[in-house]
Amino acid sequence: MIRNNAHKYSVSAMCSVLGVPRSTYYYKPESSSLSSEDQCIEDAIVEIFRASRNNYGTRKIKVELAKKSLQVSRRRIGRIMKQHGLVSNYTVAQYQPHKTNSNESKAKNQLQRQFNQDVPYAVVVSDLTYVRVAGKWNYVCLFVDLFNREIIGYSSGPRKTASLVYAALASISVRLDQIQMFHTDRGSEFDNLLISEALTAFGIQRSLSKKACPYDNAVAEAMFKVFKTEFANHVHFQSLEQLSLELSDYVHWFNHHRIHGTLGYRTPVEARSLPSKLLSS
Repeated sequence: MIRNNAHKYSVSAMCSVLGVPRSTYYYKPESSSLSSEDQCIEDAIVEIFRASRNNYGTRKIKVELAKKSLQVSRRRIGRIMKQHGLVSNYTVAQYQPHKTNSNESKAKNQLQRQFNQDVPYAVVVSDLTYVRVAGKWNYVCLFVDLFNREIIGYSSGPRKTASLVYAALASISVRLDQIQMFHTDRGSEFDNLLISEALTAFGIQRSLSKKACPYDNAVAEAMFKVFKTEFANHVHFQSLEQLSLELSDYVHWFNHHRIHGTLGYRTPVEARSLPSKLLSS
């Protein structure tokens, strides 16, 4: 109003009548617009974070930016994330489940915590975790190849049983005789004649962790921390069918798009095609 009438009336008089300080009228805010390069970096950070399903922190975002030829410090990434309210799912505390009965099989720990394997399917590890579906506990079983941390088999169901494990085993797309060793903890769901017969039929060596020693199956334990943090804790499943469908989608994303620090910030599928000596480079 003052500017539109400045040619007819005194600016001082109009400011006085309207109760507006003259300094307010003459104030010109400094330009807050970002340069095209800065805007490109901010947009890239937000895009990478959203594409990671809100999981990546500054370290992995820095790696993904480098793939786009953008060299940005982790401190700057963290500052931009804070400005945009981008908070990784890994800030959420995890609930520890109760223990179940033990598998009393006489099978020993053949793996001996040799979690770095040089050959695909040399060792496959597995475990189960709980997921709430329509107010009730359901369960998910995953099979992970230690060579490249790829999820090669999975299943979901209403009960934590050997049948769920067998369903995950049956979902593996490669020939089972390529698997040399199958390692799990001593959960009772892994103690089943059907599973034992399948392993024997395909010549797969059995290995079990020591009783009450989660460190013997550390990769599977870590896998489920990732699984709960990145996926299960953030979806309200209304049915087992929804869980099954979204689990399949997550596994595909995990194998084909999620980068891993232990794989030199490659995806499991990318790492599968590389010589083992390059995975840690």
